[in-house]
Amino acid sequence: MACVSEATPLSLPASAGMKPRCRADGAKSGNGGSRVLIIGATGYIGRFVAEASVMSGKPTFILLRHGPAACPAKAQTVRALEDAGATIVHGSMQDRELMERILAELKIDVVISTVAGAGSILDQLHLIDAIRAVGTVKRFVPSEFGHDIDKAEPVEPALAMYKEKRMVRRAAEGLEIPCTYICCNSIAAWPYHDNTHPSEVPPPLDRFLIYGDGNIKAYFVAGTDIGKMTVKAVDDERTLNMTLHFRPVSNFLTLNEMASLWEKKIKRTLSRATMTEDDLLNLAKENRIPESIVAALTHDIFIKGCQFGFSIDGPHDVEVGQLYPDEPLRSISDCFDDYLQEIVPEIVGPMEIVAAEPQNSLSVPLTCIS
Repeated sequence: MACVSEATPLSLPASAGMKPRCRADGAKSGNGGSRVLIIGATGYIGRFVAEASVMSGKPTFILLRHGPAACPAKAQTVRALEDAGATIVHGSMQDRELMERILAELKIDVVISTVAGAGSILDQLHLIDAIRAVGTVKRFVPSEFGHDIDKAEPVEPALAMYKEKRMVRRAAEGLEIPCTYICCNSIAAWPYHDNTHPSEVPPPLDRFLIYGDGNIKAYFVAGTDIGKMTVKAVDDERTLNMTLHFRPVSNFLTLNEMASLWEKKIKRTLSRATMTEDDLLNLAKENRIPESIVAALTHDIFIKGCQFGFSIDGPHDVEVGQLYPDEPLRSISDCFDDYLQEIVPEIVGPMEIVAAEPQNSLSVPLTCIS
């Protein structure tokens, strides 16, 4: 494993314990392109971005903290990414001096942060200082990967998280760091109000819990598409200092429409229960992290309609479908088919499933917590 740590020099010669496919500069072989450093690659969104970067052929570096992985799934993710060609770099965003050395000696062009969790968001301020000091990074993608944080205004405790992300935006802008903000809206899965990683759980098989009247629409995007389009955007001058919005018209659905689609897939009618606005607000007020954050965001999406109540025609807004009209995004129907192939035959018997277009991907496992 090719590693960089506080205790070892950053010079990475071919003889420094690297696998044969590594180059003398520490990057594993690829077909060229920007040299990408990804922070948070073992997390929920990070694994999709890291996988896409490696598969694109870009020299890809994964920043990891020292010590064993938090869970077996994260360790397996690291192994899968390294086997596919990523280079592991040990360090922490909090260590500005080390980050400057990593960015400079590894000649990093693009830094993508997908960190989450308490304290991690503001740790990006140290990273921004390092990027500024080195002066050679061509693009920084801060950890957002959800709603437009300058437009949405969720209740607490989600609002506190948004305020931290806004601080990161303002810091990057104040130092004139070249940025791209990724606003991918909702993950393509059933939106459980009490699960931070809804795509890791299949849609309901007993009853649906509908938020409000179930008629507020939201945009749903597959994790693989989030990764693919993020990696595509970092080398696109049209996304420089822009907010990249994901608004696939075919995946703009209400919960009631999602429920009906799933019922057609499983050939069963499920009961429906209602979770009111007050129910979600009360869960948010309990201030249990991360559960209350998820409840607050669920309220913002399915009660307030935060994903579509504003225009993206501004001078700093671009939309994925308009920039890349020839790049198809997976449909909710296709994503639901994935769940069918995994679980439904065991529960309701064999079914005829029309396979979606096969997706090229690594064997990157689901994550444990973040």
